[in-house]
Amino acid sequence: MDFLFAFRARRVSKHYINGTIIPMLCRKAGVPTADVRGNITSHRACSTIASQLYNAKEPMTLFELQEWLGHRTPEATAHYAKITPNRLARAYNDAGYFARNVRTVEVLVDRDAVASGAAANGDPWQYCDLGHGWCTYTFFEQCQHRMACARCDFYTPKASSKGQLLEAKESLQKMLAAIPLTDDERAAVDDGQAALDQLLERLTDVPTPAGPTPRQVGIPAQATLLPVIEINRKPTGQ
Repeated sequence: MDFLFAFRARRVSKHYINGTIIPMLCRKAGVPTADVRGNITSHRACSTIASQLYNAKEPMTLFELQEWLGHRTPEATAHYAKITPNRLARAYNDAGYFARNVRTVEVLVDRDAVASGAAANGDPWQYCDLGHGWCTYTFFEQCQHRMACARCDFYTPKASSKGQLLEAKESLQKMLAAIPLTDDERAAVDDGQAALDQLLERLTDVPTPAGPTPRQVGIPAQATLLPVIEINRKPTGQ
């Protein structure tokens, strides 16, 4: 192989490179010989190049880097190749955690009820959109029945006169709320009707926020796959 630094066709010692050549090159380049991580050395240069190759658009694998660097074990190569924050963020986005584990629902806020103090007295002021109706339970994200609505006292059907009067109000403010899904809800979303039936059966005797269980309410639980609402954000400066 061709060596970057050689003397009389022989490789220069690592001590001479780190103690003499690199400090001389730093002086000529007008850069310091050390930074917050320590002295600038040939080892640091090797780690930088390995990290760049590992985080490239078409990256080298860990085993390819091991062969290229001449290491005996992948563990030694892993010490050199560091993943960059950009690649880590891109991998996290590609994993689709929020798309799979979070649903965004529309929430209506009655500003008149809040401003008049009626909300403090227990009157409904927040309405979560279930698709077929509205839920006025303030802690909706903690309700176990949110995907299997038992139609308790907090439920208002959209087709009812109360629901129609609500949608006709001028003081309503629309907001979006992110709802993390539980493991059972994720299974109902991913696995289909069988998992959904199991969820409904499991919640039959679980009390609703109003107190009664779905069995006591006497109305079959209705499955509600929380809708995903796409949010279009304009680029900065537009």
